Amino acid sequence: MKTILITGATSGIGLASARLLAKDGYRIIGIGRDAAKCETAKQSILSDAPSADIAYFTADQLQQREVNRVSAEIADFLDAECGGELFALVSNAGCVRSWYTTTEEGYEQQFALNHLSGFLLAYHMLPYLLRAKGRVLITGSESHKHMKIRWDDVMFQRGYHPLLAYKQSKLCNLLFAKALNDRYGWQGLHAYAVDPGLVKTEIGCKSTGGIVKFVWEHRKRHGVSPDVPAETYAYLCAAEPAPEELYYHLCKKQTYSAEVNWENAARLFHLSERLCGVRYDERMQKQ
Repeated sequence: MKTILITGATSGIGLASARLLAKDGYRIIGIGRDAAKCETAKQSILSDAPSADIAYFTADQLQQREVNRVSAEIADFLDAECGGELFALVSNAGCVRSWYTTTEEGYEQQFALNHLSGFLLAYHMLPYLLRAKGRVLITGSESHKHMKIRWDDVMFQRGYHPLLAYKQSKLCNLLFAKALNDRYGWQGLHAYAVDPGLVKTEIGCKSTGGIVKFVWEHRKRHGVSPDVPAETYAYLCAAEPAPEELYYHLCKKQTYSAEVNWENAARLFHLSERLCGVRYDERMQKQ
């Protein structure tokens, strides 16, 4: 049985994807921030797929110490229950913020959760993914277009703009997927960014206020059910051979920004290593 790890798996796109993939016969490992919501999500999936193999772990992925802790717990689980392999990592956890807000490390929260948490989790999961010649699916957005990385102030400490900070984090998602392909594609790893489109979720209403919450409350009414983008995640997990393109929407490849290039991908990768205090090459040398 192939194992898939999904972050942000207690609601919205993450839960819908977990439910669909469980029905398709995958073992599901979910990460959520709240233990009670994790249990509710698990029971919801089991009500649709009673024979599903599901485990949930709790972590606040905004904080790097929590990512490190839950990664160690999941690594032990993969070794004990999954033959030391992870077929797919669905990096879906994300947030929207109205105001400049930081993590324990002092990092702007949209950059920290939407990009760095997935970068750090993938660092810990990389040996398991490579053993399985697995896949990394990152929830991106069309909003990455017409945006450039603010290299001199990636945390938007000067003149914070919530929408631009969000759009930059989505550009980071595509750059990270490209960097993984550039570095590890020759070892059988495939990484993708998925544009879910406008979806009826609460992401824009959690820990927000003012104009951001107002606009999201209005926009989400026009969104699709999370079940719709879940189909693209299922497609990218099931397709054989693994699709070769980088960016997908509604199970079809899409064009992406010219900013998604080798130079920017490598630059972001090294910056992220420094901000997370890790070195991917050293991680591989320890295996």
